[in-house]
Amino acid sequence: MIRHDNWKPADGLTLEPNAERAVKECEKNLALTAGPGAGKTEMLAQRADFLLRTGTCRYPKRILAISFKVDASSNLKDRVTRRSGDELSSRFDSYTFHAFAKRIIDRFRPILTGIYTLDSEYTIGSPRTPQKQIEFADLVPLATRILQSSAVARNAIRQTYTDVFLDEFQDCTDIQYEFLKIAFQSTTIRLTAVGDTKQIIMGWAGALDGIFVTYAQDFQALPLNMYRNFRSKPQLLRLQNEIIRTLDPASVMPNELIVGNEGEIRAFQFETSQREAEYLAEQIQNWIIVDNIPPNEIAILIRNQPHLYAQHLIPALRNRQIPFRNEQELQDITVEPAARLIVDFLLCTFGKREPAAWLRLMNQLIPFTDDEEEQDKYQQIWLNFIQRQRKRIRENPITIDNQSRWQSVQSFIELVGIETMTALSHDYETASRLNEVLRATFNKLDETLASGLTLLEALCQFTDDQSVRILTSHKSKGLEFDTVVLLGIENECYFGAPQENLCTFFVGVSRAKCKLLLTFAKERIRPEGFSGRWSEQRTLVNEYAGYVRPFLSNNN
Repeated sequence: MIRHDNWKPADGLTLEPNAERAVKECEKNLALTAGPGAGKTEMLAQRADFLLRTGTCRYPKRILAISFKVDASSNLKDRVTRRSGDELSSRFDSYTFHAFAKRIIDRFRPILTGIYTLDSEYTIGSPRTPQKQIEFADLVPLATRILQSSAVARNAIRQTYTDVFLDEFQDCTDIQYEFLKIAFQSTTIRLTAVGDTKQIIMGWAGALDGIFVTYAQDFQALPLNMYRNFRSKPQLLRLQNEIIRTLDPASVMPNELIVGNEGEIRAFQFETSQREAEYLAEQIQNWIIVDNIPPNEIAILIRNQPHLYAQHLIPALRNRQIPFRNEQELQDITVEPAARLIVDFLLCTFGKREPAAWLRLMNQLIPFTDDEEEQDKYQQIWLNFIQRQRKRIRENPITIDNQSRWQSVQSFIELVGIETMTALSHDYETASRLNEVLRATFNKLDETLASGLTLLEALCQFTDDQSVRILTSHKSKGLEFDTVVLLGIENECYFGAPQENLCTFFVGVSRAKCKLLLTFAKERIRPEGFSGRWSEQRTLVNEYAGYVRPFLSNNN
């Protein structure tokens, strides 16, 4: 434990005044707004580090983070772990709204009575069946009903956490906000709501207008705006500032906050997408071998349809044996929560020392409780189960020639329960989607086993994050990379609403910490077998080129 005055931001980051005030606030609730790329997720990770290291969140109290998407929840947890280490971050709980609501239901289910009664073996699916099956959309309302009805349930939550983080708060719906008020209003728990009022991605779900104003009034929260991007070098910040000047003039970063000339921005025009792919593959290889940039610090960002736009780049990377992950393809299901759960189980069962996998597994599987003895009881149940599976593996090894090789995983899924699996992601509300992910997980592991790898080698490859990532700009929100390639700065890619497109472009630009490379190909051959909208002749988005041109490090 260290004194407040002695705490320094992890990784040597420099915080702008409002960000530092938010990180170190010990009394007030906070309403922090910022544009995309301004480092909202990083601020939360630094705040968690401050609260844990200084004892402001004193053991055994915990920090709760609630996000609106599975990947955002996972990204925040991973970032806190990197900043604070495994021991401190074990007291940081990161869930989606639905996952946290389900934990409350599982712990306090007997409180639900009358038409809301649920059997202990209830499932999640469609249609609703009295007592036996609820729909995914019922999770938050039922958890809210439990908290309304039971002081014991409310106190269990309030006695567990000192702080609650609300990430991407602009996406909060009226149902979710009601849950927050019942759980945390008029308590000593500090709430930190973070978001961007210009980036409502879930308006279709009933997101509230002026949510930050409402929240600030209801929770007497201190409003703060954050301008500076934590991650980017000065030249990249200057480029971002010019785009912000169009998107939100009031949020332009003062020039005096941007000091130095570090950072590299380059742009290239190619006659064809094949030439683009060959150049990029060679450049990525040089970044890895010559510049010693880890593959997972390199990202190829595409506005949409990365499997189509990277049709020439993917084989070019393969030819150079550069590891990559195309996160648009189903076979790359390492980002799926169900796949992650299975792999963590296998790592815990067959690995030697896997503390990170064990912590992730327990965070997902132990029902919500503030009783340490009860937590220990559930942990012991899972520990006993894993020990039994270790013995059974000797009789039923996981090898490619064993037809019943996945029996231990089937037993694991049965013990977890289909309702818990379903609650891992909104996508799993459709049973066919969950089954599809499970099949893909087994197929992916089978592929690696068939290549001659052992199970542990297969698991390491399955979870390997040492790969160049190919993904959409939207999927990159909350992530950061040393080097970013924005592929296809073309009108035929950025079609539709101009404001939305500019925001998407800005998100991509603001993912880069040190290097940014933008490409434009005059010709993109129609992908084989693709019959959808596609223009082979391409034109540059002159508006975006205008933002970039003053800051280019090359003259192409």
